[in-house]
Amino acid sequence: MTKDNIENQQGRLLGAADIRAIAAQEGITPTKKFGQNFVIDPGTVKKIVAASKINSNDFVMEVGPGLGSLTLAILQVGANLTAVEIDPHLAKRLPITVKEFMPNALERFNVILKDALEVNAQDVPDLAKAAHFTLVANLPYNVATPIILTLLEKFDNLTSFLVMVQKEVADRLCAQPGNKTYGTPSVKLAWYGTAQKAGLIGRNVFWPAPNVDSALVYFKRNDNPKGSEQEKEKVFKIIDAAFQQRRKTLNAALKGIVPKEAYELSKIDSTRRGETLTCDEFLALSKAFNS
Repeated sequence: MTKDNIENQQGRLLGAADIRAIAAQEGITPTKKFGQNFVIDPGTVKKIVAASKINSNDFVMEVGPGLGSLTLAILQVGANLTAVEIDPHLAKRLPITVKEFMPNALERFNVILKDALEVNAQDVPDLAKAAHFTLVANLPYNVATPIILTLLEKFDNLTSFLVMVQKEVADRLCAQPGNKTYGTPSVKLAWYGTAQKAGLIGRNVFWPAPNVDSALVYFKRNDNPKGSEQEKEKVFKIIDAAFQQRRKTLNAALKGIVPKEAYELSKIDSTRRGETLTCDEFLALSKAFNS
């Protein structure tokens, strides 16, 4: 089979010239409002898809597909993709791009016009009824953490994700107790599973180039939940209070929330700071009293 025939079957990815041509055709200018920085390097989207570990017939959600660079790379491996786009102009254009560059993938592709923070099961029925699905996305830097935690809370079958985020956000998501970047996002994400860094991304692969570095984060959900929804709400309340005054001891930061006897029962020293506790220790502290 010739190279041209293979390309006709698999389609092709967007390059910098393609991205700029589509933007010019549509009169699209990247906006800070939606945190838009479009990937213009095919090698980068291939790297993201490879790190996500998705395969043919997997179900995938992409948040913030933009002009479709990563979208096409996800579809190229044979996955079933639902893209969630907040920008009406981009959402309308995306199916046209897929039809032009990867027509054989149209039947596996769907885009919905929605804020990812407001997406529910009714909006994405294919994903909701799937045994499991993966989030693969170049997330808007300003709302990356809320999007991740919101989707994990809403969809029990979201079993993994590979996201590109600002490097500082990646550091926080993957941080361990005692690290200066360890905080509320680190602990709350650990409730659901395990996150690890999966690579760095240079600024020159974006248009426009951001003023910050980017990194990939891979996450795998725990096979079994750490606790019930009610327990999670209780633990998250304690986490929020502990990190609101992170330099204070647990005894001081959690005064009025956690009774003194809970420290003895959970065998957690009340003079420790919240930034030294693991998610499991926060859970143990929560279980040691009734609120």
